[in-house]
Amino acid sequence: MSQAIDDLRHEHDAILSALDILDRVEAEARQGTVAAGDISAFIGFLKEFVDKCHHGKEEGMLFPALGKAGASEREASVPVLLSEHERGRALVKAMEEASSPALQPERFSAAAKAYSRHLRAHIEKENKLLFPKAEQILDEVKLDMLHRAFVKHEDEVIGQGRHEELHHMLHSLKAKYFH
Repeated sequence: MSQAIDDLRHEHDAILSALDILDRVEAEARQGTVAAGDISAFIGFLKEFVDKCHHGKEEGMLFPALGKAGASEREASVPVLLSEHERGRALVKAMEEASSPALQPERFSAAAKAYSRHLRAHIEKENKLLFPKAEQILDEVKLDMLHRAFVKHEDEVIGQGRHEELHHMLHSLKAKYFH
């Protein structure tokens, strides 16, 4: 197993943990007991960690590396995965619109449930199909270069140390919603 793909899998684990929190936040939003700041912080996490950091690595580095290594877009499922990333962005936007300026519990709940289902299925597809295919197609040198590019991406796109800050915020929300 390569460090690059292992990093993406670990990010998936963090995202799945975040989706467990989202499920709780969604339930509390329907009951009117969720703090608006928690929703805002959570949406910020989704935009920054899931989209800019994680999807940024896949879209900006992994998918092009697969193409350069000779994998057809269809073989690597790139068009499908890209459309799923776009669907996720639309659902995050729907959650954001349903929570600001005032929480609209039913709209937020529908978007949050759809996002959680969508992203869980997407992650399963990447873990079972994309990542094994990437490790089959990309040689050790390319995977090592990809890992270095991922580290650089984190430093330049979200900032040094921000990855850890986002994980800390996630742990705080988990402690709050799984008390």
